[in-house]
Amino acid sequence: MHNPAVAALVDAADPVDALMKSIRIPPRPSLLADLQCELARDEPAPAAIARIIAADVGMAGALLKLANSSFYGGTRQAKSIDQAIAFLGMTQVAALMAGLLARQAIATSGASLAQFWELSTRRAQAMVFLSKRLRIGAADVAHTFGLFCDTGVALLLARFADYDSTCVLAAGEPERRFTDIEDERHSTNHAAIGCLLARNWGLSSEVAWAILHHHDYQVIDDHASDDTVRSLVALSLLAERALQAYQGTPDSVEWRKGGARACAYLGLAEDEVTDLIDQLSDALGQ
Repeated sequence: MHNPAVAALVDAADPVDALMKSIRIPPRPSLLADLQCELARDEPAPAAIARIIAADVGMAGALLKLANSSFYGGTRQAKSIDQAIAFLGMTQVAALMAGLLARQAIATSGASLAQFWELSTRRAQAMVFLSKRLRIGAADVAHTFGLFCDTGVALLLARFADYDSTCVLAAGEPERRFTDIEDERHSTNHAAIGCLLARNWGLSSEVAWAILHHHDYQVIDDHASDDTVRSLVALSLLAERALQAYQGTPDSVEWRKGGARACAYLGLAEDEVTDLIDQLSDALGQ
């Protein structure tokens, strides 16, 4: 027999669970699942990857446009998905597709979200640049993390009417973690939501774990944590500082919180950081 009093008690006992259920996590797109399935094979076939992507004409066209952009395409212009795969590699093409699918799945109107996607794209590009330049990790993994690390922001913008003001407060907080402010105001945070989406979408555990901890800079010093997680969080701090500089704001609150840890982990002196930021700003401006 249904007991309303017991049901109310259960609901009250787990308000976090009720909150999480109220935040819509988009299901993993079937196209992404098919791509991941093929890439998981012992010998993934470029032709099979191309067929999966070509089945969605709109996505295929968007991928070609992105692959031929100055940041990814360079001097080589791909005229087909097969050529894009040959130029960029299967894993990088899959990472670009994941980003396009994320933007389609989290399609909400509003100036805040448009700005969010622009910044996410820049961050992903910055992560690729830094991963290649410093020869740390795989560029496609850095790209995926850079694009997905703040997807929770987009989902929380849709859930909470005052989340914009939360972001303003958290971005200006000089000592406490960004996620602490979110937890205080909303009982959840974008890192936790982004991690959940990453897991639901079949992204690697290292990417999901790095998303969860990308505002917890102590993880950089944690030798028990996976090196990929530590390097992604360290690179994200460097990317954040570079993006701030690119936008004309040389000071970065997040860099002040974790920059020293990132430099120590990456083995970078301050003048090397300055050079990297200048090079990255030039690349983003092209």
